[in-house]
Amino acid sequence: MKYEYNPKSKCADEFINHEEIEATLEYAQKNRHNRELIDGILEKARQRKGLSHRDAAVLLDCDLEDKNREIFALAEQIKKDFYGNRIVMFAPLYLSNYCVNGCVYCPYHAKNRHIPRKKLTQEEIRREVIALQDMGHKRLALETGEDPVNNPIEYVLESIKTIYGIRHKNGAIRRVNVNIAATTVENYRRLKEAGIGTYILFQETYHKESYLKLHPTGPKHDYNYHTEAMDRAMEGGIDDVGCGVLFGLELYRYEFAGLLMHAEHLEAVYGVGPHTISVPRVRRADDIDPDVFDNGIDDDTFAKIVACIRIAVPYTGMILSTRESQKCRERVLHLGISQISGGSRTSVGGYVEEEPDDEKSEQFEVSDRRSLDEVVNWLMGMGYIPSFCTACYREGRTGDRFMSLCKSGQIQNCCLPNALMTLKEYLMDYASEDTREKGLELIEKEIRNIPKEQVRQIVRHHLEEIEKGNRDFRF
Repeated sequence: MKYEYNPKSKCADEFINHEEIEATLEYAQKNRHNRELIDGILEKARQRKGLSHRDAAVLLDCDLEDKNREIFALAEQIKKDFYGNRIVMFAPLYLSNYCVNGCVYCPYHAKNRHIPRKKLTQEEIRREVIALQDMGHKRLALETGEDPVNNPIEYVLESIKTIYGIRHKNGAIRRVNVNIAATTVENYRRLKEAGIGTYILFQETYHKESYLKLHPTGPKHDYNYHTEAMDRAMEGGIDDVGCGVLFGLELYRYEFAGLLMHAEHLEAVYGVGPHTISVPRVRRADDIDPDVFDNGIDDDTFAKIVACIRIAVPYTGMILSTRESQKCRERVLHLGISQISGGSRTSVGGYVEEEPDDEKSEQFEVSDRRSLDEVVNWLMGMGYIPSFCTACYREGRTGDRFMSLCKSGQIQNCCLPNALMTLKEYLMDYASEDTREKGLELIEKEIRNIPKEQVRQIVRHHLEEIEKGNRDFRF
């Protein structure tokens, strides 16, 4: 059956249309040296309203050295315009690695008999969360394998309730994002009622034929059900959703076009594009050799992808995990990344106690193994403001409300003050002496960049209150 491309359709074969992607790649290849067209696309991009997947694909394919310099410079400027020099911090929390799927790139696949299977009890979750709070984290991303018996939705909901209920010293998790398998509208509604922030689901690959081979068994084998999950999440009331592909599984140009088409679909149907886009690459793990996948991308290509996504969807947050090395993260931060993890563990129960080598249950090898404090110190050394802010979610600035503020630039009036106040909390409660000194100096410098005098005075007052032990101020 032949499908027609239709971004307003809720059928995956129509809004992620194979023929349209093939035509897009052919168009991009044909025009990669077309200076007049590329100049027009760049001029359009300077309006800060984004680009179509076809226009963005031309920029990605462009191999004119001077134009690539323009692309990188524009991405860096757009990143500054929408996100300033703030970087939001988070950590993943793995609840369970029981899984019934057969995904060939993931060590949790059902046929892997030598990885230790684990599922945290609510008391074990409490201990993990306290360990994360003692690092200074305020924002978590929950992860589980897909297993209706061991990881039912009720377990996830109970875990969310447990996490939000934990208070330890000055620690509190203020936003729980959820990365679990595609589910029903009713279950998304229950997640929304539980107070989640963003619902995140990686597509892994948008190439349907490859997807079916990479997911040979289990519920995840259903490409359409998985790809249409964001529509059901939106219907269930979750207006902040996060997309992503696992680069290296399929040809990156195909994935890039599919990812942007998914963003266009959400915008066309719901008036709200993805809240975040993640850009993970295949990494080594138990039972998984990344060299088996022959579509891996080098760091130069990866940087170009990040820059072109930032130009194409300027309003969307971009996430980079500890899959990437310090060197790689440093390179792409200024090109578009707005959220990174720090001090991460990708094993079940890995924050309380490090696993012995013969009992590793991590989903992938972490490349950046620095502590959260080391990452915060590093960011500040480069002039970034590590932000632990969760204010927009807690003030109801989500979905179309957040996007309208972000697209207009008005969100900046909240973001810088909130970033500085949450950084001050971190410095007072968790930072090493060197990090604290650097942070206090940075805050004093950045206060001057708050445009309104009245807001500056309020922030100064709140910062003084934080020194006295008071917490959780926000705009």
